[in-house]
Amino acid sequence: MKVIVIPDVHLKPWMFREAAEIMKCGTAERAVCLMDIPDDWNQESNLDLYVQTFDSAIAFAKEYPDTLWAYGNHDLCYMWNERESGYSAQAAQIVPQQIAELQKALPEGNEIRYIQKIDNVLFCHGGILDYFVKKTVPESKYHEVDDAVRALNSLGHEYMWNDISPVWHRPQYTYGKLYGSDKVLQVVGHTPVERIYREGNIISCDVFSTYRNGRPIGTEEFLLLDTKTWEFRGVKAGR
Repeated sequence: MKVIVIPDVHLKPWMFREAAEIMKCGTAERAVCLMDIPDDWNQESNLDLYVQTFDSAIAFAKEYPDTLWAYGNHDLCYMWNERESGYSAQAAQIVPQQIAELQKALPEGNEIRYIQKIDNVLFCHGGILDYFVKKTVPESKYHEVDDAVRALNSLGHEYMWNDISPVWHRPQYTYGKLYGSDKVLQVVGHTPVERIYREGNIISCDVFSTYRNGRPIGTEEFLLLDTKTWEFRGVKAGR
């Protein structure tokens, strides 16, 4: 299956409009969003932009109901009353309400999760360390990817709000064996990169994030991935 991946959004509603253009062209059959929908540099008081961005996400979810959604740390910090860079105290009520509206827009059985799976590809915000799986998943479920993913998706704040969880881990900067390195591909956002690239069994695709002055860090392309062959490239709307 060919899917496009919408990486970290950070108050860019136009990302959903561009992703919809790509979907309408038939370039991809399905979309996956790695979320981090709220928060961006110096936008803590721009509540209209928070609402506009979530409205765009919800509209996209309604138009493409089989889209999969994976929580980011900036989404969860509002749900768990944690603090994160860019956190907006003014948006503390808006964000959980909007995430709830996004969930309502999804069909039954298509919950927002930490980890989503299509074929042998795992999509999550940060990255799945083998060590983390061994510490949190029963040994009887470790070797069956579907069972391991279900177990990971059942974990709560105690396990997920730390630097080595699938929400927070940054494999681009830290060493450590990744889960499923011999049988699954991981697709992650969270860490801004200049280009979409694969290293080992992980593809990094957060190429829409910006520097503090608003200048793009990356190429602002969506990852287009064949989940069967693992072939991939970047795509933009209208191209």
